[in-house]
Amino acid sequence: MRTLRTGVLALAAAGLLLATHAGMAAEPLKIRIAWVVTPAQLTPFLFSKKEILRHYGKSYTVDPIRFRGSAPQITALAAGELDIAAFAYSAFALAIQNAGMKDLKAIADVFQDGVGDHYSVEYMVRRDSPIKAVPDLKGKRLASNVIGGAVDMAMRKQLRDHGLEDKRDYTVTEIRFPNMGPALMEEKVDLVGILVPFAPGVKQKGARVLFTMKDAMGPSQMIFWAARQPFLDKNRAALMDFFEDHQRALRWFLDPKNRKEALQIIADFTKRKAGAYDSWVFTRNDFYRDPKGRVNVKALTQNVKTQRELGFLKIDIDVPAHVDNSFVEEAARRLK
Repeated sequence: MRTLRTGVLALAAAGLLLATHAGMAAEPLKIRIAWVVTPAQLTPFLFSKKEILRHYGKSYTVDPIRFRGSAPQITALAAGELDIAAFAYSAFALAIQNAGMKDLKAIADVFQDGVGDHYSVEYMVRRDSPIKAVPDLKGKRLASNVIGGAVDMAMRKQLRDHGLEDKRDYTVTEIRFPNMGPALMEEKVDLVGILVPFAPGVKQKGARVLFTMKDAMGPSQMIFWAARQPFLDKNRAALMDFFEDHQRALRWFLDPKNRKEALQIIADFTKRKAGAYDSWVFTRNDFYRDPKGRVNVKALTQNVKTQRELGFLKIDIDVPAHVDNSFVEEAARRLK
């Protein structure tokens, strides 16, 4: 009897242990994703429509983390404190070069600049300014949000194409996007590089567009998700579910019949009125978002090449080798 009792207890303990392990294995993957500005980046509310998601809370959950820019994301990704970064092409290349992330992969589009007749970053002067063409910027003061960033590089590319070089022919001052309009109107600078949601207000206050990012760079893979290969390899099954839901949610937000509700979701998150977004969000006045979430490899390759030509990179980067569209492509196949 003692032997039988011991055996029963051992089986019960083993069962409890197996159940515990099963419970642990069933824990959904928490995916920590960076975002900087919304509604250009939909990340903080993209997964808010739980009723249209199939796998949320089962195989994965999302933890959107706000960052002030790309540089702290590089640090967080390197330290294992972030799973998916929201990089501009400039930060992506620098993460590979400076942080030694040889295993970094671009895995999904967030938004692109200058695709078709969609929105492109605008470089503005005052409406009453005597500056009528790019060569007129010689000797002028230009504003950039971050020196070496995507907006800054397009500006430098456009000026270089017209024979103007930094320090020799013009000066660049770093100014945050919300402060660019006042700096321009107060004549502290002569040109600003600015984008939605800030650009419309600057125009209303008396600015006009001199050129766009598309004029300088052609289409750009402006912001995209990037992750390291070990994270992708270890969590591929859960990530496939995540990207299936990501694409399902993205299509819902981009569907014109859902626009009114989508704008209200954005307004609720940003604590603004939905009317503030009506004239541009999810229209041709907004950035382009690939409905399947594919990274634009051709544009990204050209963007990084320009970065190298401008002297912001010291190495050549094989961009296609650092792009993995397999997750979003498989997600698209699942949704057919």
